[in-house]
Amino acid sequence: MSQTADKKLILVINPGSTSTKFAVFENEKSIFEKTIRHPQEDFADCPGVKDQKAVRLRYISEALAEKGISLDKLSAVVGRGGIIKPMTSGTYNVDEKMLKDLLSGGAAAHASCLGGIIASEISAKYNIPAFVVDPVVVDELEPEARISGHPDVPRVSVFHALNAKAVARLCAKDMGLRYEDARFIVAHMGGGVTVGAHRYGRVIDVTNGINGEGPFSPERSGAIPLVPVIEKCFEGKMKKEEIVGWFQKNGGVKAYLGLNDMRDVEAKANGGDEKAQLILKAMAYQISKEIGAMVAVLEGRCDAIILTGGIAYSNQFNAMIKQYVDRLAPVRAYPGELEMEALAWGGLRVLRGEEKARDY
Repeated sequence: MSQTADKKLILVINPGSTSTKFAVFENEKSIFEKTIRHPQEDFADCPGVKDQKAVRLRYISEALAEKGISLDKLSAVVGRGGIIKPMTSGTYNVDEKMLKDLLSGGAAAHASCLGGIIASEISAKYNIPAFVVDPVVVDELEPEARISGHPDVPRVSVFHALNAKAVARLCAKDMGLRYEDARFIVAHMGGGVTVGAHRYGRVIDVTNGINGEGPFSPERSGAIPLVPVIEKCFEGKMKKEEIVGWFQKNGGVKAYLGLNDMRDVEAKANGGDEKAQLILKAMAYQISKEIGAMVAVLEGRCDAIILTGGIAYSNQFNAMIKQYVDRLAPVRAYPGELEMEALAWGGLRVLRGEEKARDY
């Protein structure tokens, strides 16, 4: 593959707990994409997540070689950011300081840390820039949004930043606006649900779904009454990890219906199951309530309400939300997750000089 001055070849890496998703973009266009599903034996000799680097990198290198894509022809490599220190939105250089944090503490327990780690390895070998873009710890909250109601438990920003920022930029472009001049509500609806207020390029408030804020989702309980939860903690029937799993992985729709795939829930509801109908309506109701709250955060001035994530593929579910909120602002759907594109676009903006890479 030859490379001209205006053609940028970018490798993006998005690791999951049991998968490695990667793609090569030529400017904005994906020219190759692959997802490796890892059997348990792949990581049998890996004591921790960070020890999986060599295994995953080998799969990536072999797949690219088979496709005739040489790593030394890349313009940049962009990895998914891990759970590291809070940061403002943007594209960040993977420097020694970031790498140290990715390799240590809580960050190293999550597969997302491997995006930056593998990017750094390729960067060092081939002398190309390594970046991460809008990790889940993007924090642009206003001071008043950090107040929870008790000083020992501040609100923190953890959300689907990569996709939320990407679809907000895309929506702004479609509306003839600059993201930095727009006011949006973005509801990411997947296994977890987060709803954020985007004002002039910054997410000034957002629900932290993993910590138990906001609407319930297919697997998460969302904001539930606190005192009964405390009582359950002291029943002595479950360990701490089980209690956390009780509302992070086994709550929400799964707890009510035993299902976590909203397509199955919708089919059951459409088949006449009254409980499925109620839970489906309640989930749309709660998301709509949170959207309304975020419109208040934006002082009632909102250019668009954006529905995204896997659940946004359902026109029926989108319509249920629209019924509640379409008088507040136009509702636009961007189904799925633009994570791979968002990683590539973030790197491309830096390579083109449209944005300066930030230091961690």
